[in-house]
Amino acid sequence: MGIADDAVEVRAQGWRTLAALHGMIEAELERALGASADLSVVEYTVLDALSRQDGWHMRMQQLARAAALSPSATTRLVNRLEDRMLLTRILCADDRRGIYTELTAAGRALYERARPIHDETLERVLAEAEAQPELAPVVEALHGVALPAGAR
Repeated sequence: MGIADDAVEVRAQGWRTLAALHGMIEAELERALGASADLSVVEYTVLDALSRQDGWHMRMQQLARAAALSPSATTRLVNRLEDRMLLTRILCADDRRGIYTELTAAGRALYERARPIHDETLERVLAEAEAQPELAPVVEALHGVALPAGAR
């Protein structure tokens, strides 16, 4: 294996490690959020993204990017959350083709109830992962990521 091949393998191993950590975190978040708040990780992600917006709303395409979903998957997810009365859609006053998605009072309340569960689960899983030698470097790198100015 040449130097270039070694670099590719190092990156591939890094990606596999990151994917393993992601899978571990997502599985525990799914379990904890599902059991305690009747939310999936992606549903929580949408509530979280909306909670960070001024006025608690976003355009559908912004929401799709925030949740890493296709436009059609975002529409289905918003439909489910709207059926549960956690979100509502509002037509944009400036552009009648634009649709905003906004948290309802019930959506805000559920998010506020789910957030500590999410945060505690994430903290616990990262601590467990940090104890595993193969995952520890990725967790340490996450601890070193600086939050943008004004972030929580």
